[in-house]
Amino acid sequence: MINENKKFRLLKLASVAALIAVAATMSSCAARPDRQTTSGIPDDYRTRHPITLAEVQHNLDVPVGTGEHRLPTGTRDLIRGFVQDYAALSSGTMLVAAPTQSANAGTAQVLKAEVRRVLINAGVKPSRVVVTSYDPSNVEASAPIRLSFVAVTAITGECGQWPTDLFGPTIMDNTNWENFGCATQQNLAAQIANPTDLVGPRGTSPIDAQRRAEVIRVYREGDTTP
Repeated sequence: MINENKKFRLLKLASVAALIAVAATMSSCAARPDRQTTSGIPDDYRTRHPITLAEVQHNLDVPVGTGEHRLPTGTRDLIRGFVQDYAALSSGTMLVAAPTQSANAGTAQVLKAEVRRVLINAGVKPSRVVVTSYDPSNVEASAPIRLSFVAVTAITGECGQWPTDLFGPTIMDNTNWENFGCATQQNLAAQIANPTDLVGPRGTSPIDAQRRAEVIRVYREGDTTP
């Protein structure tokens, strides 16, 4: 009986020691107080790579060939697509800048009027279209007609930052590496149709009274037909 009691006490002490060791291991892996955590993993990528709203200039370079008398169909479609982005993001000024002193300056000065007409026909208000000129850096080459507008856009920082060894402190400290989550944040920012959705929810649409009455009727009568 004495030997059995000793074995029991030894087993009990071994169990307590094992629990202490596990607790010590878990505490060493716990998040440090100076770091934000999410699901037990320090350094939340949403904090490191936040999506912010800022005024961004959106540009489109419209190619203009020397000697052209009108815009090709593909170029006009390109401008219409740019107007769709403008209509979704902005209601401000659309700037049309034609090059001067370039190899195709004469053609660009003529076609900028057609570019303006395409913009207006695509939905831009005439009062919002401002036509101007710019000096290209290379006057010996052809230069495009530049369209631009400013709009509030969702953006993130640049990706590809690797200041530390991927298999060094990040593993020892159970932390994410610097570039972790950056591409995901950039893709999310690029896909947001309405940047203000990041600020708060939109207002609810009015109730369809006719549809509501139909749903209540079906519920009351037990009608399963569509």
